[in-house]
Amino acid sequence: MRAWPPGSRCQRLRQVLRSGHVPEHWTLRPPFTEDVGPEDVRAAALQYVRKIAGMRAPASHNAASFEAAVDAVTAATETLLRDLVVRGRPPASV
Repeated sequence: MRAWPPGSRCQRLRQVLRSGHVPEHWTLRPPFTEDVGPEDVRAAALQYVRKIAGMRAPASHNAASFEAAVDAVTAATETLLRDLVVRGRPPASV
């Protein structure tokens, strides 16, 4: 792995990405992209639930709650993406 100079932008970005803490003013992707599919939304929901739960995979007695949380976050994300209004673009048809 390449060593970046201390204090450089690349070093700071690397530290931010490794810590999982992204400043509020940073966006993770452009405000709107056409190519976000159901598998992308599900993967993002799974990543979020893993981060919040503090575990990569739940024990068997927590599996149902874990999956229910992933389903709920997936549904909320799909609703958000469907309902977002982007300037200069007509609302998505349902």
